[in-house]
Amino acid sequence: MSTAYRNRIQEFKEALSKQSLNLKTLRELCFNGIPFEGGIRALCWKILLNYLPLDQTLWESFLKKQREVYSQFLKEMIIQPGIAKANLGLSREDVTMEDHPLNPNPDSRWNTYFKDNEILLQIDKDVRRLYPDMAFFQRPTDYPCQLILDPQNDYETLRRRVEQTTLKAQTVNRNRSGVTNVSSPGKSLNLYPSNEYEVLPNGSEAHWEVVERILFIYAKLNPGIAYVQGMNEIVGPIYYTFATDPNSEWKEHAEADTFFCFTNLMSENRDNFIKSLDDSQCGITYKMESVYSMLKDKDLELYLKLEEQNIKPQYFTFRWLTLLLSQEFLLPDVIRIWDTLFSDQDRFHFLILVCCAMLILIRDNLLAGDFTVNMRLLQDYPISDVHTILTKAKELQDNS
Repeated sequence: MSTAYRNRIQEFKEALSKQSLNLKTLRELCFNGIPFEGGIRALCWKILLNYLPLDQTLWESFLKKQREVYSQFLKEMIIQPGIAKANLGLSREDVTMEDHPLNPNPDSRWNTYFKDNEILLQIDKDVRRLYPDMAFFQRPTDYPCQLILDPQNDYETLRRRVEQTTLKAQTVNRNRSGVTNVSSPGKSLNLYPSNEYEVLPNGSEAHWEVVERILFIYAKLNPGIAYVQGMNEIVGPIYYTFATDPNSEWKEHAEADTFFCFTNLMSENRDNFIKSLDDSQCGITYKMESVYSMLKDKDLELYLKLEEQNIKPQYFTFRWLTLLLSQEFLLPDVIRIWDTLFSDQDRFHFLILVCCAMLILIRDNLLAGDFTVNMRLLQDYPISDVHTILTKAKELQDNS
């Protein structure tokens, strides 16, 4: 570790040791990258994402309360109807009499259960392939959710629920058609081949299952937006950062802390995921066009070339902006970009600067390429050095 880096860690420690944190100082420090050592990054992200209050004396009681709230969400939202909860004092028959799978009442818990399953299947499909080049999300967590995995409780794991739902759906399809293999034969019953996902022993759960639960709870609490494909790519890096925190006291609560930080980030970013807002000033179309209007201002020649080739911003910036570049770079680089994004007071404006910088840095290739070559460049971005990109974005910001 170089002396400069050691000094940098020391600067962070000093800034974070104050009883009342100075957000401006912390933002300036974080802008140039946050050290992982000592759990500094995970802690800074919790502050930058408006989760932790600036007064450190409030942390203990605040965190205790938030983690209890999350625990309550799990109890209320991951429940299989029809199974008696001992603490409700109901026998199994009572529950079934009162509510059953064929109950047409829209308030029926079974009705909700089946609706939830549709969302859950989509989440499940997405989280199982989160960062496939890394083993992390397939590995078991050191802190499985005891509330759900404890055999004394009647809560069902989401993975079990997905497996049952999928098998039931397949059986129905098969019986109704009267033919065994209408769709790709064998695929349905071997939905998740055992060689692809290591089957963990009872009482264990993989990191992707934790991410699945976070997204499911978010979807239940935000029915207006529910779950939209791509949210898994935003929650992934936050959860990874918190679940690899070297400080085990924080790491143990990675799930609850990720949930609240993700919710805060989505409260700023959610308009990008709401289709009806696409063309409004807070929607994604406006932001995509902002990348081009900034490019026009910074590099007219390149802007005109893209216009002439009819390369519209939505062909590539949609993914860049909605997923905060999480699909364009490897996870360590995404995390480094997010250090800077989260620390900028106007993080989404800075994201537009980053997108513009990415275009300018490959201007020579773009000016020389035809439509096909350029589309390939933009959809599989060639520069992997994120430091260069962030430096260019900062330069654009300073010159505006």
